[in-house]
Parts: sequence; C-alpha cells; structure tokens
Amino acid sequence: MKTALLVIDMQRTFTSMTHQCLLNILALISHFQSHNIPRIFTQHGHTKEELTPPLKNQLVKRWGPSGSIARGSADWELMPDIAKAAQDCPIIHKNTYDAFMNANLTHVLKETGTERVVVCGVMTDCCVDTTARSAFNRGFETWLVSDACGTATKKQHEAGLNGFGFAFGELLETAEVLDRLRGGGF
Repeated sequence: MKTALLVIDMQRTFTSMTHQCLLNILALISHFQSHNIPRIFTQHGHTKEELTPPLKNQLVKRWGPSGSIARGSADWELMPDIAKAAQDCPIIHKNTYDAFMNANLTHVLKETGTERVVVCGVMTDCCVDTTARSAFNRGFETWLVSDACGTATKKQHEAGLNGFGFAFGELLETAEVLDRLRGGGF
C-alpha cells in the first residue's frame, strides 16, 4: 500500500513539546527518506491580515493575535533538524488545526498515489489528531505514531491518542511502524 509520512508543525514555537518525540520523528523521516517514500511537512501560521482586527480566523479568535503564530516569524520557522529534512519535500502551509483545510494536502497525497498516511508531530491533541482524523475521513488508512507526537501535557497527549485510537485509526509506536514498513508494507 502506497504510504506517506505526514510531519505536523515541527516549528520552533513547539520545541519544548518535542523533547521526548523528536528522535522518533527523525527516525521515521530517515527511514522514509532512505526508502524514497513521500514525506510531507506542515507549517502552521497566520498572515498579517489574519492577525489584524476584525479577526475572522477561528484560531486567532480563540488564542488572540499575540497567542497565534505569525507567518515569517522566528516561532513559525521549522526546527533546524526538521528544516534540513524537509528540503525538497512538500511543505503544506496551514492556518487551522486541520492540514487538509485551506491547503492542498489532498492534492499532494493523491498526486503521489498515497493510500496510507503515517502521522507524527505536534500538538498531539490539536493539529496532529485533527489532521489524522481528517485523513481517515477522506479515505486514507491512518496510523498515528504515539511516541512520535508531543503536546503541552501528558494528559492532553493521552486524550488526543485515546480519541483517535477509539474510532479512527491505528495507534502505533515508532518501532512498530518501522517493522511493518520493513516488511514491505509501503
């Protein structure tokens, strides 16, 4: 089954949430890269217009302009190791939790013939979970990599994983994903 890796929002602003998952994310990226399997990255941010009243974007309304990520800011930049790994890969720019909304992710996945997505990144209970659910709802087999995701608290992380695992797709650890893919399942 044609598989793609979705690496969600590994940006500087979220660095503190990645201490326990970054090495697993890099291991997944390395495996996918070495086997020439598509890797797609997302980058969350808001334009100056979206951050200026009257506010129309629901996330900016929820978090306020000062609590939102401005496109082009230092916080918006991908983490250095991720930026290096994302060279020559599609980067989906998004302005909401769901990487399929207001973006061309569906087109990119269909263009590569993808049938299965492996999802990792941050925040487990916001953009990762929402994008993974959306992938499932769009007909993609979806694996969410539990030890390759991070968020603000353990409680939030577990809530995101439990909600997804109950009704949407498989929860796997990095080692399980790599074992399945080494078995030719990509």
